[in-house]
Amino acid sequence: MVNRERLCAEFSRQAAIASPSLREGEISRYLQGRFRELGGDVIVDDAGAAAGSESGNLIVSFPARGRQCEPLMLSVHMDTVEPADGVMPVLESGLFTSAGETVLGADDKAGIAEIVEAFEILRERDLPHGPLEVVVTICEEIGLVGAKLLDYSLIRSRRGLALDTNGVDRIIRKAPCANKLRFEIIGREAHAGISPEQGVSAIAVASRAIDNMRLGRIDEETTANLGTIHGGQASNIVPNRVVVEGEARSHDTEKLVCQTEHMVNCFQQAALQSSIELAGQTVHASVNVEVIGDYPLMQVAEDAGIVQLVRQAGESLGRTIAVEAAGGGSDANIFNGHGIETVILGTGMDRVHSVEERVTVDDMVRVSELLVEIICQA
Repeated sequence: MVNRERLCAEFSRQAAIASPSLREGEISRYLQGRFRELGGDVIVDDAGAAAGSESGNLIVSFPARGRQCEPLMLSVHMDTVEPADGVMPVLESGLFTSAGETVLGADDKAGIAEIVEAFEILRERDLPHGPLEVVVTICEEIGLVGAKLLDYSLIRSRRGLALDTNGVDRIIRKAPCANKLRFEIIGREAHAGISPEQGVSAIAVASRAIDNMRLGRIDEETTANLGTIHGGQASNIVPNRVVVEGEARSHDTEKLVCQTEHMVNCFQQAALQSSIELAGQTVHASVNVEVIGDYPLMQVAEDAGIVQLVRQAGESLGRTIAVEAAGGGSDANIFNGHGIETVILGTGMDRVHSVEERVTVDDMVRVSELLVEIICQA
């Protein structure tokens, strides 16, 4: 029932619009018009002003047609990572890639195109379905910002699908919670050649802290990483300031707390242990710590209604739906935190966040078919 030519044309139009985070204005205007053509009532919330983006989130409502049930939310994000300027999608032998040195934007425009095709099918075949809401967020790629700023008073659905992962015929029901961490180490500057003993090196403090820290794969549920470090002024100055940024993630909230505390303690202890005697006083480094909760734990029960809905739709099409866990966060974490039971559905996107990003037409067709079946059974 999928119109492959129409689906390819839809994806090509969307992918050709550069929409890196905070510059979603053009794709937002296109999608507003497209969803109105399909019969949707489009609202743009105020998240854009708060985020500094060219657009807010889109909340698109479609009334029920011949079927009364609880509303179902379908979610995607309209922004992409960089490099995106000048993107030119190319279709060859059933495979979409980028023509140049840019991402393709299949993350997440494959999901948007699949939703649009599903709605085209519902309309042209006059298929009965319950009330539907499509939420298209901004700034997902820079910290799930749109979902965090979404006006949830505009959302009626208590269940949903976020189309935003690789593969097909698979859903993600579990994803970790995460903290962002920022450590500012304050030492004491001095001339490195004339009076190094009067300085406390912030770099040395950071090195000692990192050397004592558990990083990488902590256990089967927990990871930690320090991703950036910057500071110092010149090679002949004992550095008085260094900033280190990192994260911790876990599928267990208590483990996340423990790992976060461990990382903080490593820096605090390293600062206390780095001291000098100066004019009869003990001078040591200090550390300013900032811990920001990035996204909450996502744990949808395996027997939850939304999981069973996707599985049943798959069975109707003769497919087995894989139900899995993920190692990263998405808008679905935020939706679940607001009481909207949401799982993540694979869209076929591949090699995302790189100039080798790709998606096959066959996979987009397969997802579109599954979406129609899910909507009709919802």
